[in-house]
Amino acid sequence: MKRVFRPLLAGLALAGAVWSAPALAQTDPLSPRLEFAFEEVVLLGAGENPGKTPMGERYIIPITGGTFDGPGDGGGFKGIVRAGGWDWQLKRADGCVWATADYMLQTDDGAVINVRNQGPMCPPKEGQEGGQIFLTPVFEAPLGRYEWLNQAAFVARLEIVTHEGKPAVRIRFYRVR
Repeated sequence: MKRVFRPLLAGLALAGAVWSAPALAQTDPLSPRLEFAFEEVVLLGAGENPGKTPMGERYIIPITGGTFDGPGDGGGFKGIVRAGGWDWQLKRADGCVWATADYMLQTDDGAVINVRNQGPMCPPKEGQEGGQIFLTPVFEAPLGRYEWLNQAAFVARLEIVTHEGKPAVRIRFYRVR
């Protein structure tokens, strides 16, 4: 058994070296691709710092409004970010902040959609320019016109901005195809 097993492992190792993941990703027609879905500008209120917890240092930032717009699922997707949501941030020992935002969108035709966005926000490493912030959103949309949000995976890129003199974030959402 040992004699058969060793050549098999050597053969698998060689196959892995020849057929590596990067090479596979370049030639695999089933590799995921990103498709722009929409963009939000989310307005933020003054943050609160309740202090350190066993998990890290907690920050709470209210979401006070905003807008969104984009092609959506081909039919256009536009509306407002409703006030009342929160961004619950946790500063970790490694210097990164884990963000978990929970808020509601309201489309121009009145549909209300829950958005839960989460992911790490890490400072750039020494010698690097500002890093990009990527989040993993999950949507809870009503059945019908907007159910495409419930049926796909998404990635979002967050940028900290000022909008009309107020603190805000711009979030671009991409559907994984």
